[in-house]
Amino acid sequence: MENNFFLLLGLFICVNVHAQKKDSVYAFSYFKNNGQDGLHLAYSENGLTWKALKNDQSFLKPEISSDKLMRDPCVIRGADGLFHMVWTVSWTEKGIGYATSKDLIKWSNQQYIPVMEHEEKARNTWAPEITYDPINKEYMIYWATTVEGLFPETQIEEDNRYNHRMYYVTTKDFEYFTDAKLLYDPGFNAIDASIVRHDGRWAMFIKDETKVPVQKNIKIAFAETITGPYSDVSAPITGNYWAEGPSAINIDDEWIVYFDKYTNHQYGAVKSKDLINWEDISAQISMPKGIRHGTVFKISKKELKRLMKIK
Repeated sequence: MENNFFLLLGLFICVNVHAQKKDSVYAFSYFKNNGQDGLHLAYSENGLTWKALKNDQSFLKPEISSDKLMRDPCVIRGADGLFHMVWTVSWTEKGIGYATSKDLIKWSNQQYIPVMEHEEKARNTWAPEITYDPINKEYMIYWATTVEGLFPETQIEEDNRYNHRMYYVTTKDFEYFTDAKLLYDPGFNAIDASIVRHDGRWAMFIKDETKVPVQKNIKIAFAETITGPYSDVSAPITGNYWAEGPSAINIDDEWIVYFDKYTNHQYGAVKSKDLINWEDISAQISMPKGIRHGTVFKISKKELKRLMKIK
């Protein structure tokens, strides 16, 4: 009798997971040009062929900062069921943008989060991302900043003295935020971190921004807790091209990492089952023309249907 119970329970879980997969499609948030017209969205049913929504027009125009930009939009579905988005508001300001939505169509008022305003020598706050930590039931927001004078061993004139490291805050409600702290110093100029949960630990995809000798590729580091400490980085997982803005999702038990081949004006992707051995599948993906730096996430088919009605 007990064996039958566990057999039925396993069957129920398997059917439920399959139903969830069947109901899901994939969405991609991105910007175009300099980010001046705001949030763009695309969708895919298989993670390879992507189509722009709303005729590739903006879903949300930027309103905050003197530059009024919406670059590097990162969207996740939170534990509360809402979509939460952060983005780069400016090339030089010390905060980031935040907004939330129930449906990706109507958005809350745009909020400026002054994450680095306390740091007099901070030059920027670029490419913020959000990851939800189910263990501590809180969100971590993290981004790249150059603080003038820090880490002088990797500061060079060829990069206009930009010398980023990753910083973070945590929040449970997007109203109160902890003080900013250093998240990761990999020993080089680093930007564009994106963190996922894999096999009971955290994996950080990160861009090695080193210009001399040139790197400009994506690497991985691992940690037992979301705030680290993170391991030394891996060898590059991307090829002989400049890559930035990694974003990962697990599809059919394989991780696909999308990234911007920004000097080639193309998008690329690599895939792996174990985050160790990687295959370049850039030739298999198709993205909207002009897409820049974005993030991938899941939505339901019902949500996609509503999005497709927006003209």
